[in-house]
Amino acid sequence: MKRVQFGHSPVPYLFVAPQILIILIFFLWPAGQAVYQSFLLEDAFGLSSQFVWFRNFEDVLSSDSWAKSAVFTIVFSFIVAFLSIAISLFLAVRADEIIRGAKSYKTLLMWGYAIAPPVAGLLGSMLFNPLMGDLYILLNSMGFEFNHIQNGNDAAFVVILIAVWKQISVNFIFFLSGLQGIPKSVTEAATLDCKSAERRFWTITFPLLAPTTFFLMVINLTYAFFETFGIIDVSTKGSPGGTTATLVYKVYVDGFLGADMGSSAAQSVILMFMVSILTIFQFRFIERKVHY
Repeated sequence: MKRVQFGHSPVPYLFVAPQILIILIFFLWPAGQAVYQSFLLEDAFGLSSQFVWFRNFEDVLSSDSWAKSAVFTIVFSFIVAFLSIAISLFLAVRADEIIRGAKSYKTLLMWGYAIAPPVAGLLGSMLFNPLMGDLYILLNSMGFEFNHIQNGNDAAFVVILIAVWKQISVNFIFFLSGLQGIPKSVTEAATLDCKSAERRFWTITFPLLAPTTFFLMVINLTYAFFETFGIIDVSTKGSPGGTTATLVYKVYVDGFLGADMGSSAAQSVILMFMVSILTIFQFRFIERKVHY
């Protein structure tokens, strides 16, 4: 029997080459530059530099302001991820049950997906404006003494509310698609076996949505860590006193506004390490409980 051998064609490599170049230029090269600059101490004008080994990392880890930003980032990220997933799941379940006007209802919930984070931050800053903000006036009229300009907890509430609102539409799309992908025969059989709608949801529907929930958990944590930069920059700028500055925003403030490139690079390397550990933990331990 004659064996047929196919020659190697360079065409597949040509199709993959643009994506590889994008990864090298916009991801790997900046990451390498950040690691290199994290070992340097540069002057404010960038004219001279000195190799200082791990001094930048020691200064960052011993800084109270960085520790405060790290704690806020972790708490902020988990609150945003939990609330956005929970609210979008509730809305998706309700939307899946609607018969009349379903398309209009779903379209209205998806509109927020088209809004960029800086625009969402601008809308939030207008709603909480002390002079004419409707939500600012409403909260103070209810007796809360709300003042996000001077109170750190109020400022954190503002950025969390904006970040959650921005992400709900994305989660809603995925949850609704997951609900519509559940076979009707399964839901009909569950209806016959159990009359309680809540029990059917937690024992049948939600376990079937476990892959979608796990995927959204990873996406939402990544969103809270990185993509909320525009929201914070427009709405609070990390104030008051840096209480709403996430680690990504602190990298920007120290590096681009404070001209401390060595410390900023060290912070970015530490942040990359933290996100990598979090991602490994999610896929190593949490994914084991997900049934596909």
